[in-house]
Amino acid sequence: MENREKNNIQSALKMHKGYSQVFQPNKLTFGFIAPIAGYPNGPIPNMSIFEKVVRQADESGIDAIWLRDVPFLDPAFGDAGQVYDPMVYGGLLAGMTKRIAIGTAGIVLPLRDPIIVAKQAATLDQLSGGRFILGLSSGDRQGEYPAFGSNFENRAERYREARGIIRSLTEESFPSYTSEYYGNLNGSLDLIPKPLVNHIPTIAIGRAGQTVEWIGENMDGWIWHGEPARHISLRMKHWNEANNGIYKPYGYAHFFDLSENPEDPLTFGPNYLGGGRKALIDFWNQQQKGGLSHAVLNPKPTLRPAHEMIQEFGEYIVPQFR
Repeated sequence: MENREKNNIQSALKMHKGYSQVFQPNKLTFGFIAPIAGYPNGPIPNMSIFEKVVRQADESGIDAIWLRDVPFLDPAFGDAGQVYDPMVYGGLLAGMTKRIAIGTAGIVLPLRDPIIVAKQAATLDQLSGGRFILGLSSGDRQGEYPAFGSNFENRAERYREARGIIRSLTEESFPSYTSEYYGNLNGSLDLIPKPLVNHIPTIAIGRAGQTVEWIGENMDGWIWHGEPARHISLRMKHWNEANNGIYKPYGYAHFFDLSENPEDPLTFGPNYLGGGRKALIDFWNQQQKGGLSHAVLNPKPTLRPAHEMIQEFGEYIVPQFR
């Protein structure tokens, strides 16, 4: 990518309401995985309270809500996400919130047509007033691929090509391209609408089969998962080198539980972080100093009522990082 193009993208990202709110140098922000509620005893959450909790999160200063792309219930994984399609549901959330960014974590790009993803993303960006962040993954539920008639083995290659197509469609007028895995355009058609700042903020969710260097060159940030939260220092050096001195955010996602007792110590587990608010504040202050930009929290394991957890988080934790 040429330096001029990189500078144009950086300027667009600074003007994008959602991205500039969630991702800032030397500042840690917080996002919650939908449905922002616990459901530890089954794969399907109770969605009846979700919209109320999202409004509460919006008003509490939480910076982002992340919607997963889970088309099927796979008992082997035991989690159906927020049940509803992320792009459709993201449109509803855009209409009922004011400030919170709406992100996908992430659209399984090799299972979707990139033209449709580009259209949906630009539409959501417009409808949300520039609060939409497009998180893209390659998917880890191998059983979904035969259902879509899609090849699991070449998903990394198709991810790269689809990413390029989305950029062409959303940033160029009447683009031309030839693709190996998707279709072709000869400059006679133009995708509308375009995003508000001529660039959709696009985050890699996981590695998606790519090198860290490719993610640093082609994406606007990286949200990792599956490693202990305290190991951020193992990632930041490599990530900063991949970005050649340009700030691009790094975040992590994990299961989360906020203890009722604010004095409880931290508890770590595989892809899990829990504890009382005092220990969490101390921990996240250290993570912020280490370069973490965004913590994505999935409260699926919690037994606490969602409104109670969000109330405490917004009242006591969020202000410590403003």
